Amino acid sequence: MGQHRRGTGDPAMRYDPDGSVWRASHTPDGPGTLRLRAHAGEVDAQAWGSGGAWLIEQFPDLLGAADDPDALITDDPVVQRLQRQAHGMRLGRTDRVWEALVPAVLEQKVVGTEAWRAWRYLLRTHGEPAPGPDTGLRVPPRREDWAAIPSWDWHRSGAEPVRMRTITRAAAMDVERGADHLTSLRGIGPWTAAEVRRRALGDPDAVPVGDYHLPKVVGHTLIGEPVDDAGMLELLEPFAGQRGRVVRLCELYGSRPARRGPRMSVRDYRAF
Repeated sequence: MGQHRRGTGDPAMRYDPDGSVWRASHTPDGPGTLRLRAHAGEVDAQAWGSGGAWLIEQFPDLLGAADDPDALITDDPVVQRLQRQAHGMRLGRTDRVWEALVPAVLEQKVVGTEAWRAWRYLLRTHGEPAPGPDTGLRVPPRREDWAAIPSWDWHRSGAEPVRMRTITRAAAMDVERGADHLTSLRGIGPWTAAEVRRRALGDPDAVPVGDYHLPKVVGHTLIGEPVDDAGMLELLEPFAGQRGRVVRLCELYGSRPARRGPRMSVRDYRAF
């Protein structure tokens, strides 16, 4: 579930001290809130709102019930070790392409802190309170409502006009049915499309090419040294069809090169 949370304080997702996971979503049937709690080897699910029944029906896929971890067959000793460490890990899917696309666009070419700040502001300002118990969660706006967000609120969120225009243009396309053609939209490239596919569709082969950190993590994990995008794709070539799964294993259980410089600065367009 972790990959679906957009930073600490995500208005659409939270973890409770008792281990419960809450998630708000705008489903095909309307807004809904889902609560999941693992107990004694089982997962209990509760849902509220007009989209509650859809969330209950979909939550096994959210947890990866339709995924096949055994599809990754390899004799690579590093990946085999990662597989043992990740025993039971599955790639889940939200089946909500739009709700994966917007934060992915907000994360384009910026540090996560900047993107998550914009996501929080836009949901708190234009999302609606999640159905059910008062959790403080917000349901992300419907696709058609994103295009109606005024320019001054985009500015207040810290998202510059380029990302604003990408999202508002994409709102005119039924991305739920056109997930395979996201890169035909202006401003959406392979990195964004892969980020959407891995979360919304659980695509085991999705590789976010163009990520600042990912090639370094994959390279350092698999061969002990950082690589660039071309080097990462070369390392992942033997795992064709399951490259995204290997990437996720590296992210969760791999090693990272030591930092050798200051962190990237967080820009603030709100001051412009």
